[in-house]
Amino acid sequence: MTHPAQPGEETPGDRHDGAHPLGLLPGRRGGLTAAEVAERVSRGDVNDVPVRSSRSTREIVRANVFTRFNAIIGVMFGIILVVGPIQDGLFGLVIVANTAIGIIQEMRAKKTLDSLALIGEAKPEVRRDGTVQQIATGEIVLDDTVLLGIGDKVIVDGEVTEADGLEIDESLLTGEPDPVLKQPGDQVMSGSFVVAGAGAFTATKVGREAYAAQLAEEASKFTLVKSELRTGIDSILRFITWLLVPTAIGLIISQLAVEGRDWKEAVRRMIAGIVPMVPEGLVLLTSVAFAIGVVRLGRKQCLVQELPAIEGLARVDTVCLDKTGTLTEGGMDVVELRTLPQVPEADGHLRPDAPLARHVLADPDVVKQALGVMAGADARPNPSMQAVIDAYGRDEAGTGAGSPAGGWRVIEAMPFSSARKWSGVQLLEPQGGEASWLLGAPDVLLPSGHPALAEVDELGAKGLRVLLLGRTPVPLDAPDPAADLQPLALVVLQQRLRGDAAETLRYFEGQRVQAKVISGDAAVSVGAVASHLGLPGADHPVDARHLPADPQEFADTAERTTVFGRVTPQQKRELVGALQSRGRTVAMTGDGVNDVLALKDADIGVAMGTGSDATRAVAQIVLLNDSFATLPSVVAEGRRVIGNIERVAGLFLVKTVYSVLLALLVIFTHSPYPFLPRHSTVLSTLTIGIPAFFLALAPNNERARTGFVRRVLRLAVPGGIIAGTATFTAYALARADHATDLESDTSVATLTLFLVAMWVLAIVARPYNWWRLLLIAAMGGAFTLVLTVPWLSDFFQLSLSGTRDPWIGVGIALVAGLLLEVTWRIMRRKADD
Repeated sequence: MTHPAQPGEETPGDRHDGAHPLGLLPGRRGGLTAAEVAERVSRGDVNDVPVRSSRSTREIVRANVFTRFNAIIGVMFGIILVVGPIQDGLFGLVIVANTAIGIIQEMRAKKTLDSLALIGEAKPEVRRDGTVQQIATGEIVLDDTVLLGIGDKVIVDGEVTEADGLEIDESLLTGEPDPVLKQPGDQVMSGSFVVAGAGAFTATKVGREAYAAQLAEEASKFTLVKSELRTGIDSILRFITWLLVPTAIGLIISQLAVEGRDWKEAVRRMIAGIVPMVPEGLVLLTSVAFAIGVVRLGRKQCLVQELPAIEGLARVDTVCLDKTGTLTEGGMDVVELRTLPQVPEADGHLRPDAPLARHVLADPDVVKQALGVMAGADARPNPSMQAVIDAYGRDEAGTGAGSPAGGWRVIEAMPFSSARKWSGVQLLEPQGGEASWLLGAPDVLLPSGHPALAEVDELGAKGLRVLLLGRTPVPLDAPDPAADLQPLALVVLQQRLRGDAAETLRYFEGQRVQAKVISGDAAVSVGAVASHLGLPGADHPVDARHLPADPQEFADTAERTTVFGRVTPQQKRELVGALQSRGRTVAMTGDGVNDVLALKDADIGVAMGTGSDATRAVAQIVLLNDSFATLPSVVAEGRRVIGNIERVAGLFLVKTVYSVLLALLVIFTHSPYPFLPRHSTVLSTLTIGIPAFFLALAPNNERARTGFVRRVLRLAVPGGIIAGTATFTAYALARADHATDLESDTSVATLTLFLVAMWVLAIVARPYNWWRLLLIAAMGGAFTLVLTVPWLSDFFQLSLSGTRDPWIGVGIALVAGLLLEVTWRIMRRKADD
């Protein structure tokens, strides 16, 4: 016997709080006892593989401490501790602070993610001590009897012991898209999920013995890789590393030659040249920005299962929405039950089953009884069937084969599937007849042109959802059970629109993100709902059954159409692929198992928290509060992270470029390096470190684009060259005036570089608002204090002598600033082109 699942258009994503379809039916074994469970726990036969959403504490500390640049800076800091003075070692304290900030922020993100993952974690049902219990995945033990229903994810490996039309999708493991019908004795693997029917299996491999479970854990780990942003930053850092080594060697040799009599001074100036080449804060700010983004989204009950999802959603230009559970709430209400006129045969006589048909049409209560029997066979009703139950009740007595229920008896049942679009129950009727009763999509169950379809379209155009109840003498195991179907009634349902759906769609429209509704429901009905929400293009819905077969035409239709109805799970996947083939970055939302294939193939998969275990397993983002309105926050957070990291990356790389250029100019001219480490520290802190931290966390709604490295280098390379050239020019002119006063020459160079670097900061900080102007002013004020407050100027060894050289430095910085403006405008124009 097979029990039906949801008889409507969509595969169910919501779980029902009632009994499991295989809970405690007569004759079923009661599962392990408490003593047997305790004995298996004591010997370690428990599913102890942790489902982690984040890196461990040890991994976080190691990733933030043991980096190649921390190693370089650490060696430099150790040398300064030997040669002194301590103020030249301030850069080491900055690195310690940066590392600590990185660890603290990632730990905050870990805590948030782990707590959210615990909330969203699947809770499988097992049979123990004769009762059905819901437990954590880590509490499953060897030989446990695990129950399965539609949408459940298989948590551990096992052997099927009970099956009622149990169909398992193993595509995530094998790549085979077709569900596999399971019988008792068949094997099930963790990572697969149920698409039809119900069943139970005995756990044969738990914990780390289940290889597929290890793969699933590995696939769901929180990760910082596989994103254009991090790939681009890593490429830049690798290049800098190769550039840094020969430059540093040349700088060491030149400074020892120039300052041969004072090797300590040579070492200090050599370190002052090497340290600024390292963009150590860029990696830190990237991690901090992502981590803070995770925490912010966590406060909105949004679980980011893969960190690059924040970046990916920021790049999205197309959002594919599943109507049910996304634009509409889970609940529905039956607003009408319409009995249909009997359709006579061609000779004017009624069909062979006319006596019962006459009785059905004469008494709508019989239709309600049949619906109650069908509902009684569904232990996990989702919103459509729940609405039927709320309206007409459920006849639990009819769920057992041969059991009486007011004269009705269930002989066999066929579960709902997204491909079939209906479910059915073969019944022994009160008057002794036997027939199959089907409940599902009218346009699938009825032939084209049937008179009832006009009525269905009329209701669908109002945004109502319609199910057809029909009866046929054809058995359920026939090739076409819907053949010779006699339509008896229309069940008219009203979906509950989400109050925030219209506002969310307007947000996407304003952000130039195209929203497309891809649903299994009737196209007219979906279009009516989308039109009611104000979605542009919703007045021309397309029935997916009429989509062109040619790939090019298919992609053209996918690109220009806003609303699709009657879409099968495979077609959802194909629509996503077609949009991606046209260069679109696609996000897909869903909550049912019919959405899994599309969620998996989309650039970003977004699942609802109350959706099926399968959708949550493959999605990168889970909206635990089921609120579609959370998506704009996710998009905005992604754009903030990506846009701001790109913004501050320019600051760090300008510093790297001018540091390398200054080192090369010093090598070629055999001059002392213009700075001591303390000067580099104050310059980096005031023009890059502090401003970058604030800029990285500021709002930013600009949609992320590809070409991160190219755009960053467009400003960084010319900006660094201009800054380095201006600084060395002012330094050389000051040395020509008084070559013996190295402190004054260094002070002029520091002033010039600070002014040019502040101009770069002013460019990067645009567009201005009050706090950005205040930030720039504060940094300028801080540097003024360093120059004018005696103990600070002594500490940082800065002393401007006379007026000519400082004003020459200011003039050179002004010219450099104008060149930066011209360069920035040219590069910006090229970027826009």
